Amino acid sequence: MRETSARLLRLLSLLQARRDWSGAELAGRLEVTPRTVRRDVDRLRDLGYPVHATAGTAGYRLGAGADLPPLLLDDDEAVAVAMGLRTAAGGSITGIEETSVRALAKLEQVLPSRLRHRINALQTMTVPMTNTGPTVDPSTLTAVAAACRDSQRLRFDYRTHDGTSAMRTTEPHRLVHAGRRWYLIGWDLDRQDWRTYRVDRLEPRTPTGPRFTPRTPPDPDLSGYTSRAISTAAYRYQARFTLHVSAETAAERIAPTTATLEPIDEHSCTLRAGSNSLDELAIYVVTKGFDFQVHEPPELVEHIRTLTTRLARATD
Repeated sequence: MRETSARLLRLLSLLQARRDWSGAELAGRLEVTPRTVRRDVDRLRDLGYPVHATAGTAGYRLGAGADLPPLLLDDDEAVAVAMGLRTAAGGSITGIEETSVRALAKLEQVLPSRLRHRINALQTMTVPMTNTGPTVDPSTLTAVAAACRDSQRLRFDYRTHDGTSAMRTTEPHRLVHAGRRWYLIGWDLDRQDWRTYRVDRLEPRTPTGPRFTPRTPPDPDLSGYTSRAISTAAYRYQARFTLHVSAETAAERIAPTTATLEPIDEHSCTLRAGSNSLDELAIYVVTKGFDFQVHEPPELVEHIRTLTTRLARATD
């Protein structure tokens, strides 16, 4: 009986970890026969878990029920959830602070002491900064995340940086969190190209569209792709510099939302940044405090030469 109960918990954990499972996959993970899997699924159904059979694949899916079933988390997942709730309670997502506190209280009540010590150590060494920038409505964030997960087309009203608004239709791919802001990477069906959208500027329309077959992403490194899209590609001037310092050291002063860094060797790296102003680019790189060399665009090279001469005359 104890072995059966342990296997049921393991089966429930697997069903919660992924949307769809075939019976053969579950049997392989549990090291039992497909017939035993079917019996265990029936036991979970008797306990009130909505385990649905998936058409055409002889598989199973844990569906949504009238009540939230107990979630099975391993140690690392429990720590991650607790830290995420503590961060959300600090106001990083609009309107979710109080709810996060209630959920956090329930979670910490049942945490083993070893995990509570890990979380407290992380929290003690973390100093939050007040977020004065735009925040994301939690319902918007969850709606976008669900569309990405289920590969469903997403329509939304999007407000650009100049305040104009237009309806966009996309095949959403991934959400990227850049520290202060959330971004959506998706295939824009009207423009037939990949686009990056700030989630705080979009308002989803319902219902979502039909399912689609996910495309190959524009870059295996979606974090780097997003950094380039929001820091360089959208601007008139796209500059390239060599910094005479390691990429690790430069990253301490240069945020991925303002520029991208590519290591050259242990003593130098490439900095790419964009702006609509040559003066802004020159000031940006000078104030980082590193020795550098400017390569492009040609207008910026000439502009920095002019500024250098002007500054030299000012100190004569």
